Amino acid sequence: MNKTNKKTIVPVLLGGMGSAVVVHHLENSRSHRVLWLLEELGVPYSIELHRRDPKTHRADESLRRIHPLGKAPLVELDGIVLAESAAILEALLDAFDADHRLHPWKDTPEHRRFRYFMHYAEGSLMPPLLVKLLTGLLGGRNIPAIARPITGGVGKVLDKNYTDPEIHRHLTFLEGELSKRPFLCGDEFTAADIQLGFPLEGATVRAGLTRTAYPALSAYIDTLRARDAYRAAEKRGGPLNLRRFSR
Repeated sequence: MNKTNKKTIVPVLLGGMGSAVVVHHLENSRSHRVLWLLEELGVPYSIELHRRDPKTHRADESLRRIHPLGKAPLVELDGIVLAESAAILEALLDAFDADHRLHPWKDTPEHRRFRYFMHYAEGSLMPPLLVKLLTGLLGGRNIPAIARPITGGVGKVLDKNYTDPEIHRHLTFLEGELSKRPFLCGDEFTAADIQLGFPLEGATVRAGLTRTAYPALSAYIDTLRARDAYRAAEKRGGPLNLRRFSR
């Protein structure tokens, strides 16, 4: 491994408990997952905080100096840059979870569920939630008042015909899964629960995830928020508040 380039971007990680971990944390973003996992693992880390533009809510340009896409989360481990939530979590597990406390052993039913949900969260659940965010913005205050009735109407049609039924299908699926077991992979909490937490937080804000409609899923979210490591992550990186993006 070439350590002379302090901004080398790689998809894999070879590390250990003596490794230096730097989290490039963007407020109210997926990087909350990384802080949460590191707190669960008890791994020391430092934070470099990045801010959002107060008007656009986009990340500032400082993240592009770390990675060309300028997206959070980003993690540096011994000078090696890691990107993408699931890839980062899996890499950190490989480096710091040798006893498989937070990821099941391979070739088990639990591991098959773990792998599925690690990728389901962003690959399947997050896209319709993002569409829901965008359709909401079509009727928001950033649209000129004269155009708002038209753009807002387009958003409502999209929600009625696509977004809302698709989100309901996903939430119903998860409600069924979490009615059978306390966590995604079974009786034990894993990093897959961390990965799913972020889109579920978004769904409580803008996608109808209520206690009345989805009681098991709501109880599950309460359980996640009550974990000591979740609270420690919010203490280090700030509270996760996605309501500011709802309109």
